[in-house]
Amino acid sequence: MDIIFTSDNIFLLGSILLFLSILSTKASFKLGIPVLVTFIAVGMLAGSDGIGGIYYNNPRFTQLIGIVALNFILFSGGLETRWENVKPAIWKGISLSTIGVVLTMVITALCLKYITSLSTLECFLLGAIVSSTDATAVFSILRTKKLGLKGNLQSLLEFESGSNDPMAYFLTISIISLMVHQGESFWYMIPSFFIKMSVGAIVGFVMGKIMIYVINKINVEQEGLYPVLLLSLVFFTFSISNYIGGNGFLSVYLSAMILGNNNFLHKRKIIKHYDGQAWLMQIVMFLTLGLLVFPRQLVSHISTGMILSVFIIFISRPVAVFVSLSFFKMKFREKLFISWVGLRGAVPIIFATYPIIAGIPNANYIFNLVFFMALTSVLIQGTTLPLVAKMLRVALPKNVKKNDLTLTLSDKPQSQLYKVRISKENTFIGKSVVSIHFPNDARIVLINRNETFFAPEGYTVLKENDILMISCSNSESERNLNILFGVKPEIIKLFT
Repeated sequence: MDIIFTSDNIFLLGSILLFLSILSTKASFKLGIPVLVTFIAVGMLAGSDGIGGIYYNNPRFTQLIGIVALNFILFSGGLETRWENVKPAIWKGISLSTIGVVLTMVITALCLKYITSLSTLECFLLGAIVSSTDATAVFSILRTKKLGLKGNLQSLLEFESGSNDPMAYFLTISIISLMVHQGESFWYMIPSFFIKMSVGAIVGFVMGKIMIYVINKINVEQEGLYPVLLLSLVFFTFSISNYIGGNGFLSVYLSAMILGNNNFLHKRKIIKHYDGQAWLMQIVMFLTLGLLVFPRQLVSHISTGMILSVFIIFISRPVAVFVSLSFFKMKFREKLFISWVGLRGAVPIIFATYPIIAGIPNANYIFNLVFFMALTSVLIQGTTLPLVAKMLRVALPKNVKKNDLTLTLSDKPQSQLYKVRISKENTFIGKSVVSIHFPNDARIVLINRNETFFAPEGYTVLKENDILMISCSNSESERNLNILFGVKPEIIKLFT
């Protein structure tokens, strides 16, 4: 007998599923299976075809949950993306996020035309849906597996996964529009693409600056309201961007990057808060997707789904990567590893609900294929990422670990601690920490005030004769500190 969600049981069932999902992560880590797979598995087992018997079939509500969740995930990922790491790889990331996505769509569509009876537009629609790597999967797997990569590979992969979802979203919506409005021309997509991406980027930049100003100037009495304040700005960013013709997902990701690379009140606490919220959204999203699918329907799609999965993993993604990165000097094995990190996850499944809502023919068939392909991608590629990284010699050796003190100070390797005294002539006297424009990789970790030591907050006001312990990770920051304070900072020997 199927159990249907009602207002009476939704909290009971939801809390049980949430608890089981968190418990499943322990087994996931032990078995080396990506946690995202276990979240989906819990949802599928709880569904009408599983032992739970919960009947859920609401694509529209699932789409809403997915949009909300993706906003949280992209914003959290953007907050933790360091500009100095991304900067050397930004053009590679943009190439992968645009040329790579389009090539993946086209190559996949040609395969689908050969192995299925779908129409040409339906093939391109399915290709567009699965054309981007999934930010949820990439952020989650790279960080939970604690996989250290050489050079800027990790930053490139995370930037690509965060910035190529907007491109896949644009292609998906545009092709659905072509199918619904038969009279529209294919060529209208080109100017529409540049308009949406440009408006999305401008809104993201402006809102990022506004977020910094509002958080630092509004002076909310209750510290716990700052994440709530920021949440209102995140959803406003997404909504206003879409309303004026931009890409909301791109706006949210860029605004988070701008905010995360500047100083603002309660920065560390807010980043931790949104990291936790992103995990919650991942669980809710994957649980919902697991409930939405009917496993018995997937059985008839196994052969086609496996062909499609193998084709995307070994042909579509590698060709798109090698062509996109052909303009840049990179090692063959690095390109090969980037090809393998073509993880598909929740985002393609969420995008696959759009054709169902739009009433596109074969929409359920497309949804089931996408679900099967995403599940196999996360399971196969996500599970083997550490092994492939080791085989291709792009993983950092396990004995290369950041020193515990270094992690505490700045989250960057090779940090140095400096000491600076605030003299009576210093213009920073009476100013809050957050109002001082420190180098991006420098942070005041401790203040000695009359032999009393404390860790400062953003609102902490500096006083004469304060001794600041400042952590930074490169010589350029040391020079900037010299200019900032007008004196050469004294180096503190951490180890003797």
